[in-house]
Amino acid sequence: MLSQKVRILIVEDDPDMSELICDLIEAEGWEPVCAGSAEEAATILSQQDVSLVLVDHNLPGTSGRTFAQKLRSERDVGIVMVTAAGSAADRVLGLETAADDYVVKPFEPIELTARIKAVLRRTNPAIRSDQILPEPPIVPSNGHLILGDWSVDLSGRRATCNSDPSRTLTSAEFSLLEILASTPDKPVSRAQILEQLGAETDRHVDRNVDVLVLRLRRKIEPNPDLPRHIRTRRGKGYILHLDGGGPQVP
Repeated sequence: MLSQKVRILIVEDDPDMSELICDLIEAEGWEPVCAGSAEEAATILSQQDVSLVLVDHNLPGTSGRTFAQKLRSERDVGIVMVTAAGSAADRVLGLETAADDYVVKPFEPIELTARIKAVLRRTNPAIRSDQILPEPPIVPSNGHLILGDWSVDLSGRRATCNSDPSRTLTSAEFSLLEILASTPDKPVSRAQILEQLGAETDRHVDRNVDVLVLRLRRKIEPNPDLPRHIRTRRGKGYILHLDGGGPQVP
C-alpha cells in the first residue's frame, strides 16, 4: 500500500516568511502549498488533501485564529500557529481554541520542523515514520575525499592536511564535513545540519551553523573569503563541491 503524501499548507501573508518556511518544508522532503490569506487557504483545502496546516496569527481579512477555529470544526487536521504574538495569554488562547501547537517568530528552523514532526506523529498515523524522521547520511562508497590540500577518510573519521599534518579538525567540524559530503553537489539546509549534528555541536559553536561553516572554511579553503569547496546556496543552505570548481563570491 502506498504511503500518504506529506503535504503541508502554509497560510502566511509575508512572502519572505512564506518562502523561508517553504524551503524548510522542502528540505524535509515534504510538499509545501502556500496561501496568502484564509480565503485562499479555504479554496486550496476544497481542492487538495493536506497533512498539516501552518497558519499565521495575523492575516489580512479573516484572522488566522478565526480560520483555525473554523478549520478545526470542519475537519481533523494538524494545526500549528506561527505568529509574532508571543505573550503567554496569546499562546494559551491559540492552543485552547484550535491549534495543536504554537511557534513564535522569530523561530529557529530546527524548532519549527521539530514541532511539525511532533504534530504529524500525533495526527497522521498513516504517515510512515521515515517520512517524518530524518534519513541518516549516505557516505560516498569509497569513503575518501580529496579537498584541495586535505585528504579525508570519512569511515575512519580522519582529515589530514598534507602540507601541515599538525592542522586538525574538531569533532564538530568533521561532523559538518561528513554531513555535507553525504550529498555532494546538493544543498543541505541549516535545519538539516543542526538536526544531524545534535549533541555533537560543542558549546563554542552555540548551535550556530554559520559559525561552524566559517571555522571549517578557514581550515580547508585556500581562500576562505572565496570558497571553492563549501559554498552558500542562498535560501537553500550549504553545498559541498568535491571537484573544487571555481571560487564563489559569498
